[in-house]
Amino acid sequence: MAGKGEETRERILDRAQAMILECGYAGVSIDKLIQSLGLTKGAFFHHFRNKNDLARSLIRRYADQGLELFSDNLARAKKLTDDPLQQFLVLIGLYEEIFEDLTEPYPGCLLASYVYELQQFDEQTRAIINEEFVLSRAELSKLIGEIMTIHPPCRDVDPVSLADGFMSVFEGAFILSKSLDEADITIQQLRHYKTYIELIFTRSDV
Repeated sequence: MAGKGEETRERILDRAQAMILECGYAGVSIDKLIQSLGLTKGAFFHHFRNKNDLARSLIRRYADQGLELFSDNLARAKKLTDDPLQQFLVLIGLYEEIFEDLTEPYPGCLLASYVYELQQFDEQTRAIINEEFVLSRAELSKLIGEIMTIHPPCRDVDPVSLADGFMSVFEGAFILSKSLDEADITIQQLRHYKTYIELIFTRSDV
């Protein structure tokens, strides 16, 4: 069970994440953050040296959670079937489940929010941002390569580009969803991507 200090730290991170997704990193000051939490500056600086330390800790947590979710979903998909194509389709389906019950637009991706303001961050923070994209791309590209070996695509495709498409669906859908105030855009785009994968690897001459 987390102690009071850890609970306070998580409260700060949770609130900072929500505020950054709403206002952008530059629009969130330490004063605004602690005021919204009802904390003192002393309580904040007990957990974080400065705003840069907060930013780094926040994106590290977010990236780790994202990679853990991806790894867990991929492991679940691989338990259900030995066919890499079906594994990929199951993986997409597991992400569909996350978004299918949304009643409001998804608040967005913290990684993308940071990317929009890269000039605000040091090299260590930028490296964390890049890390999740690189690792996710590598795992998906490997899986798509396995699919292509067993299920030759009906069109020329590049596994890395196709893997990037999966991540691009999320980022683009989050923006559209918030802009148009439509909660179901993300799941709709995931379903379009899944249909595209099915079509790419279904040969009409078989």
